[in-house]
Amino acid sequence: MSKKEIESREDVTLLVTRFYEKVRADKEIGHFFNETIKDWPEHIEKLVNFWETNLFFVQKYKGNPLKVHAEVDENMDNTITNYHFGIWLRHWIETIDTYFVGANAEKAKQRARNISVRMFITIFEQQKRKTEPYR
Repeated sequence: MSKKEIESREDVTLLVTRFYEKVRADKEIGHFFNETIKDWPEHIEKLVNFWETNLFFVQKYKGNPLKVHAEVDENMDNTITNYHFGIWLRHWIETIDTYFVGANAEKAKQRARNISVRMFITIFEQQKRKTEPYR
């Protein structure tokens, strides 16, 4: 299969769909997604909107991913760690490298790195507040 640039919503849909196939099947992080997401077609659509907004600057995504992921961690008894984000990021980069090349592919990798760090910091800070004694 020849690799191509990420140039359209259809390309983003392929990326997000293939990525979540990997994530859902992953023994270490799949349960976070499979236990949380009830409507996969809706979730895929939301994430396509998110990445289309991030890559092409179209205003399609509405939401607060930091808040949502902090809530997921809370619902999972505060068990999400940077290790899990590393697995997530590895699947994202591998999926991009399997199907795509070019500037938007590199942008998608870098944005995912930045997003994963921000999300982990948000979750870490939330976990820390819950374990600190009151002063």
